[in-house]
Amino acid sequence: MTSEHASGVVLFDGVCNLCNGFVQFLIKRDRKERLRFASLQSNYGERIREKHLAANEEMDSVLFYRQKHVLVRSDAALEILKTLGGGWKLVQVLYIFPRGFRDAVYDWVASNRYRWFGKREVCMMPTPALERRFIS
Repeated sequence: MTSEHASGVVLFDGVCNLCNGFVQFLIKRDRKERLRFASLQSNYGERIREKHLAANEEMDSVLFYRQKHVLVRSDAALEILKTLGGGWKLVQVLYIFPRGFRDAVYDWVASNRYRWFGKREVCMMPTPALERRFIS
């Protein structure tokens, strides 16, 4: 199971400690294994960005690819959490805030993530037990 046939693919900045922490958070809570993962720096991540994002659209934190569409910024984060099911569906209440406001908060965190959480020298390598959930 290494393709988009799951509920979606979380594309994340493989050198960002916050992004890697988010991936670990998701893996622990995605008991039905609906999500797959790929770093933005991987061949897969590059292909998705080239195909689905405008040339001037710089997205380097987290994207959510599902049903041949890419969600970005706060929409991506909220839909990823909603995909976990259960009580995580309650994040939908945050849609009451206008996208511009949600994205401004998202962009503020994303622009400070290296300063607040640090950066790795190389992308995270999944353990052998988790390899099947990652796309390269």
